Amino acid sequence: MNLKNIRNTAILGFFSLLLNIPTGQAQEKYFRAIGTPHEPEVQVSWNRYYTYEGIVDIMQKIAKAHPELAKLESIGKSFQGKDIYLLTISDFKKGDPSKKPAMYIDGNIHSNEIQGAEFSLYTAWYLTEMFDDLDFIKELLQDKTFYINPTINPDARNEYMNNPNTPHSPRSGMIVLDNDGDGEAGEDGFNDLNEDNHITMMIRKSPTGRYIKDQMDDRKLIRVAAEEKGEYEMLGYEGIDTDGDGEVNEDGIGYYDPNRDWGWKWQPDYVQRGAYKYPFSLPENRAVMEFVMKHPNIAGAQSYHNYGGMILRGPGAEEDKDIYNQEDIEIYDAIAKKGEEMIPGYKYLVVYKDLYSVFGGELDWFYGSRGVYTYTNELMVSYLYFHQNEGRGNQDEEMKVDRYLTFGDAFVDWAEYDHPQYGKIEVGGFKKNFGRAHPGFLLEQDAHRNMAFTIYHAFHTPKISITDVEEENLGGGLKQITATIYNERLMPTHSSQDLKYKIERPDYVSISGTNVVTGMLVKDADFNKVEEQKVNPEKMLVENIPGMNSVKVRWIVSGGGNYKISVDSAKGGIAEWKK
Repeated sequence: MNLKNIRNTAILGFFSLLLNIPTGQAQEKYFRAIGTPHEPEVQVSWNRYYTYEGIVDIMQKIAKAHPELAKLESIGKSFQGKDIYLLTISDFKKGDPSKKPAMYIDGNIHSNEIQGAEFSLYTAWYLTEMFDDLDFIKELLQDKTFYINPTINPDARNEYMNNPNTPHSPRSGMIVLDNDGDGEAGEDGFNDLNEDNHITMMIRKSPTGRYIKDQMDDRKLIRVAAEEKGEYEMLGYEGIDTDGDGEVNEDGIGYYDPNRDWGWKWQPDYVQRGAYKYPFSLPENRAVMEFVMKHPNIAGAQSYHNYGGMILRGPGAEEDKDIYNQEDIEIYDAIAKKGEEMIPGYKYLVVYKDLYSVFGGELDWFYGSRGVYTYTNELMVSYLYFHQNEGRGNQDEEMKVDRYLTFGDAFVDWAEYDHPQYGKIEVGGFKKNFGRAHPGFLLEQDAHRNMAFTIYHAFHTPKISITDVEEENLGGGLKQITATIYNERLMPTHSSQDLKYKIERPDYVSISGTNVVTGMLVKDADFNKVEEQKVNPEKMLVENIPGMNSVKVRWIVSGGGNYKISVDSAKGGIAEWKK
């Protein structure tokens, strides 16, 4: 060590003693915040949005930093050939992830509803980064598996971000259709007149206009009273009639709806606006469907959309209301009402009853076709601004947000433009990334709360244990063995929809290491009511193990020695007991 290093070490030691700080901590830069990874292996800023390439980069870093907890795979290709990447998150040292009860999470099926990707990805990041710090997370990943697919719609996610759009476009993927029926496809979309990468509004002075600019804030347009004369008329979003048909913006990307493409109560476009050719005609949705079909361990699912601050359950159509029986509704209610507590401003609603009818939706396919308890969260709600919940698109509130919280960053000021059809107009208004999308300062908080809701949902997927094994000597070399199989969580191993259509196989309760004479299900232990299984009694078929409840299985066996009892449930996992 040279003289300079000796001097620096001495100075550091002096100040450490002076401040009563151990020498090794003298240069510490961070103080730990509760509930957040302190020094994560993967550094991510959660106050911004990421392109498809940015999402993939974070997923790759998570898988590389946590190889014993995360595996990255492509489950298919988008229309434009992008990989649809999915992370499997589980403790790989504690059993096969495909044999554990699983939670499936996705986002961004509607390309302009972007934050679902960040919320999904935040969940993968949090679970892996907090695994060593929190016993709850460690135990959760020992018991459960998370399948996390941040963006179903990678093509149009990039289109929304990289090219001029409104807050509402494109909703679809990137298959270009002839929306106006003139024989040409996609020839008259938006035009970014002021070249700012946002499609805002066009207004024009008019003697018959119904609007005036607010004298207190000339960014704001006010509709005048019925008997009053205005100064401006609204012309709609930025655009030019590029195909000469007398209409503006009528043939861009965005007609079909990816969330009307799923194979449950699908209806054609003339019944369900936005439906494409046939169920799963979109390659992105087909990739998800095929993955889910190959993973019968998926017991819960969550899809992220925007806007509205809603925790939604099905059915999407009133005609399906009877498929949700009371037992399932009670489980949906218990989880979602806890979600209302976790996520301020969000309300638990039923799609068909509280919103509108939907046919061919992802939410309905997961429950109707797979028997999986599923929610859709509509992310972002104006309550998060000032805790008043003025509602979507409230101009007064949005102006106040931009004045006091975003300081003018959300609005494009009005500027004159010479339009080839309309003449002298003004272009301006709120940017595409304001309104539906969270401002950066609200993004991480809402991501965490929604993640906490999905973790609560995942926690209550079935957890099976063998809680009691009783033996009774019957004489003559025979012994009666009774095993109690307990489900420690809210969800049963089979939903009522699953049971009704026999979607998933029964649960298996097996005994090995002894000679089985007969086996039976115990229907009533108090009155010794049983139901014999005459075929393969060593492997009992159990129709369902209810949530927070148990079933009993009994065998008559001959011979002594040790034996093993095993439970194998597709959605409930594996449990073993050994003598």
